[in-house]
Amino acid sequence: MTITDVARHAGVSTAAVSKVMRNAYGVSAAMREKVRAAMAELDYRPHAAARGMRGRTYTIGILLDNIRNTFFADILDGIRDELRDSEYTVLIGDAGFGAEAQGKTVQAMVDRQMDGLILIAPSTRRSEVLSTAQSTPTVVIGHHDTSELHDSVVDADGAGAALVVDHLVSLGHRNIALVSSPGTRSSKWARTPEIVLSNGYAEAMGRNELAEHTRICRTAYSDEGGYKAGMSLLTADDRPTAIMTGADVAALGVWRAAHELGLRVPQDVSLVGYNNTAIADLATVQLTSVDQAGHDMGATAARLLIERVEGHRAHAVQTTMTPRLVVRDSTSAPSAP
Repeated sequence: MTITDVARHAGVSTAAVSKVMRNAYGVSAAMREKVRAAMAELDYRPHAAARGMRGRTYTIGILLDNIRNTFFADILDGIRDELRDSEYTVLIGDAGFGAEAQGKTVQAMVDRQMDGLILIAPSTRRSEVLSTAQSTPTVVIGHHDTSELHDSVVDADGAGAALVVDHLVSLGHRNIALVSSPGTRSSKWARTPEIVLSNGYAEAMGRNELAEHTRICRTAYSDEGGYKAGMSLLTADDRPTAIMTGADVAALGVWRAAHELGLRVPQDVSLVGYNNTAIADLATVQLTSVDQAGHDMGATAARLLIERVEGHRAHAVQTTMTPRLVVRDSTSAPSAP
């Protein structure tokens, strides 16, 4: 079965079928429905390898470091929904936190002629990302560093941190700690989410005249990372009355540590996450968290990438999401000493 057979069956030109398959601009809904109906009736499936030989494979590579981070699921949902009515297929590379493993995964995607890449908070060296973006359309999610070579989708992380600090201060907290990712210095990214978040936290603490209470504990954004940070902070002589984490998954690890130590949330320690993932709203969790619109981030990244892939835009753009604080039961006024 060929594209010519589909065109004949649908009563349209082969060019029209090609436009529908490419999800090109300007194709009417009626034309799209007619062609896709013909493809379904004929059980026609485009041959990906043959399409790649003609210059496009209709595959998009997604790089992430931890498939267990539920925030990434929100981003992936947004990417999927944005591409749902297109011919593009998403392939995911779960590369872990290491820069070398991530770089190897990115190169494998390029070698397989994927049309574009979406890199979620990559630890990959910035120089490697810039080199890749010169030949393969690329969108970076999370990092605030701008470039004319790739598009970016970020959250206003500094503002998000300020929302948390101001909320906790309004409840009466002064000893507020931050649990943040250590990042990868060798990657040479200057404005990663954890750097912007930490700066926003420190600035907000200073603005509230709490600079002397500024305390940042570095750990991986995972349940185990949060647990280790929680054990360290909650067994300290000067135990914080509130802890903010840069990811919901880390907040749950802190919560586990608090439980093991016989501490109650929020009576003994208020706890705030970041990302506002589905788990934060579970009845048994009810975690206060910063919503950075993960679904919208993913959808925006996919849209920007396809614009580049299909040649509708040549210049790079950075889109910033506005965070909002979702207050739940894990924060309250500190207990009297």
